[in-house]
Amino acid sequence: MVTKSISVGRLAIGGGAPLVLIAGPCVIEDEEKTLSIARTLKELTEKLAIPFIFKASYDKANRTSRNAYRGPGLTRGLEILQRVREDLDLPVLSDVHRFEEIGPAARVLDVMQIPAFLCRQTDFVVEVAKKARAVNIKKGQFLAPWDAAHVVEKSVEAGNGNLMLTERGVSFGYNNLVVDFRAFPILRETGYPVIFDATHSVQLPGGAGGASGGDRRMVPPLARAAVAAGIDGLFFEVHPDPDQALCDGPNSLALDSLPDLLTTLKRIEAAVAGNGRMTNDAETGA
Repeated sequence: MVTKSISVGRLAIGGGAPLVLIAGPCVIEDEEKTLSIARTLKELTEKLAIPFIFKASYDKANRTSRNAYRGPGLTRGLEILQRVREDLDLPVLSDVHRFEEIGPAARVLDVMQIPAFLCRQTDFVVEVAKKARAVNIKKGQFLAPWDAAHVVEKSVEAGNGNLMLTERGVSFGYNNLVVDFRAFPILRETGYPVIFDATHSVQLPGGAGGASGGDRRMVPPLARAAVAAGIDGLFFEVHPDPDQALCDGPNSLALDSLPDLLTTLKRIEAAVAGNGRMTNDAETGA
């Protein structure tokens, strides 16, 4: 099924366009590191001809512990994202958690993200839809894939059909998530582009006591399977040194692991589209 084509800046997402990559650190740690990560991702995606949106949160309002690092906050965080947008000529995405953030965030962000825990908050969804240039709706861990159609309807009726849906796993008992690959075709039946958040899908919410755990080893196989199943884009949290990341380190990918993974995913994308060539061994029967 071919989804609608939506626009984020100069990028087209869905409608048969190449897979888009949404990637960046979970949270803004400082300006220098944020710009460095964004620059590395820009160079890599340009080399591989992958459409790219930079993602980083200015405030993680949903941390497990009240003492966990949340980010630089709205004002400073948006200033840093504005620098990424202007200096590197990249579209930027961040999540919003409170009504009072929506106006200021809309002036900077190319994509405003509705967090998974807030996707059922009707008034919030409507207000974001009214202000955002584009909306990324994270499907809640508690939500069946067919129920996401109601969230889409709220955004569209508020006047914003420039939206995409992101699958990030579903709660499976305590401190665990699983990915149901049936969700991808079901979500795409809404007609809107579907993104797979492979790194949050391997998160173990609250699994490390005062923080969330995760298993980043599972990101590549899940991402490969999702591309094969049919999606419109991928979402990765990345960091130069995930073990030292201030947020979501256990489920973040190391920045230097991306070239090989993205190259593999592009090959799968081409094969699914019917444009991929078999390997030499397969061609010769070796």
